[in-house]
Amino acid sequence: MTTTPLAPGDTLGILGGGQLGRMLALAAARLGLDVAILEPEPDSPAARVAAHAIVAPYDDPDALKRLAGLAKVVTYEFENVPVAAVETLASLGANVAPGARALATAQDRFEEKTFLNAVGAPTVAFAAADSEESATAAVMTLGAPVLMKTRREGYDGKGQRWVEHAADAAGTFRALGGVPVIVEAPAAFVRELSVIAARGRDGAVMVYPLAENHHADGVLRRTIAPARASPETAAQAETIAIRILTGLDYVGVIGVELFELLGGTLLVNEIAPRVHNTGHWTQDGCAIDQFEQHVRAVAGWPLLPPSPHSGVEMLNLLGDEATDWRRWAAEPDTRLHLYGKREAKPGRKMGHVNRLRPL
Repeated sequence: MTTTPLAPGDTLGILGGGQLGRMLALAAARLGLDVAILEPEPDSPAARVAAHAIVAPYDDPDALKRLAGLAKVVTYEFENVPVAAVETLASLGANVAPGARALATAQDRFEEKTFLNAVGAPTVAFAAADSEESATAAVMTLGAPVLMKTRREGYDGKGQRWVEHAADAAGTFRALGGVPVIVEAPAAFVRELSVIAARGRDGAVMVYPLAENHHADGVLRRTIAPARASPETAAQAETIAIRILTGLDYVGVIGVELFELLGGTLLVNEIAPRVHNTGHWTQDGCAIDQFEQHVRAVAGWPLLPPSPHSGVEMLNLLGDEATDWRRWAAEPDTRLHLYGKREAKPGRKMGHVNRLRPL
């Protein structure tokens, strides 16, 4: 296994060439590191700002061998990277962070919630189902309405449906593809929060302030940070993040999505073993953003305190909204981040803006 820390001039590998990979590559470049991107699609946003681009499937043996030869450390920008690819890279001597366990846990919603409960991070009640009969039984046990989700894949509200009556469970199971699912009790939450946290190779942990999130059609539209929260609620979030990071022996930045219940109790909705959309506000609101913090963590560099210096309203720019870039670029207290995607499809994340305000 390659020894860290990386030194300036060394190469960091990134699995994935989307906007998160792009922003990670830009952060790595500021620290003097080169970046090698492995991405199936040509002309990806991240590849265009990286020193090396390998265009191949994530499980291509030759591509993985080439990446391991270029990069002393490899990370990833999204959680649906095949676990087998991470294991192959490790067998080739690459130091992959976060590790395969974190990836595997986050890829299966049932395993994820089981892990969370085991480390003392509370969630809604849930049950697994792999047939129409077991799906119906799960709905009857938890009590409708419930949310049925595919155990694997799915993002931005995809791969999930509400079940209003137990009699609808079998049909919903079929509509989701007849694949294994998790059935979740609803959370009577008052708002959605999230916390970004990082853990270094030395076990040091840094936790960012809570952020408040607003979704539409399953897609994050707006984040306000730091969120107004009581010291007790903030302490809960920090404890939850530390338990998750420690339980996974995690290295890197993680996003933890939370439900705040009436009275301030927090439940974990899900985790993302990577930099996260709800952490984009840190780019212009903190002394160190989530992208540089992640690069530092996986590269074996010291983590730095987040030290927020500005309040931020982060707005995702979807589809054609990014064509209004001139307006955003002209606002004195707004910072524009565009992802360099060639085609503006409806609902596609094309960029974001951070609107700054005094703390």
